[in-house]
Amino acid sequence: MDADERRRGILETARRSGSVDVGELAADLQVSRETVRRDLNLLERHGLVRRTHGGAHPVESAGFETTLAFRTTMHVPEKARIAAAAAELLGDAETVFIDEGYTPQLIAAALPRDRPLTVVTSSLATAGALASAENLSVVLLGGRVRGGTLATVDHWATRMLSGFVIDLAYVGANGISREYGLTTPDPAVSEVKAQVLKAARRRVFSGVHTKFGVASFCRFAEVTEFEAIVTDAGLPASEAHRYSLLGPEVIRA
Repeated sequence: MDADERRRGILETARRSGSVDVGELAADLQVSRETVRRDLNLLERHGLVRRTHGGAHPVESAGFETTLAFRTTMHVPEKARIAAAAAELLGDAETVFIDEGYTPQLIAAALPRDRPLTVVTSSLATAGALASAENLSVVLLGGRVRGGTLATVDHWATRMLSGFVIDLAYVGANGISREYGLTTPDPAVSEVKAQVLKAARRRVFSGVHTKFGVASFCRFAEVTEFEAIVTDAGLPASEAHRYSLLGPEVIRA
């Protein structure tokens, strides 16, 4: 196995498993830990993985995106805490947008049921979970359904959104960075998210710490457009402060 084949194998393992460990890779590939570290550093420079202490995790890109089913298995306790904290920001909103993805789905489940609320969503999973909930009126955006995320996209969805004024939008992303803003691998998804931001009076980003410092293919928003960023304590306080200097309140649940 030459170096290029080894790195492709490492990337495939990261994408299949959600993360890789330097020691395990060194043993499996029968190379030194230093060789694995160099491979991971190169993959990180190419924007394919993000280094962590002792390993790395894959970065979602134009050619790779995790499925909704996979996301329900990763960082679940952190996502639950994020969702609870994000739901606390509802305030007096009467209309809410819930984005596609697992963390937004958890936010939807945490919304109060003691007063009327209209929920607009592109997520089939969220719409199905809320459809029979007391005091909630659910509006599902039309469009082409993406198989991996069970979310609607394309002009049907953006056309519906263009006719709405939404009090609060809970928006996710595949990556967020101070330099490139909020990004996602799929142009169709990016268009829906961009239209949501135009329709919303207030905007909240929610996502686990592994999304920070990551840039995917399509940029749809700047950090400055959000009133709050809700993440977990895995994001260092110093880095959270840097994001807060751009405007949003940063909550580490």
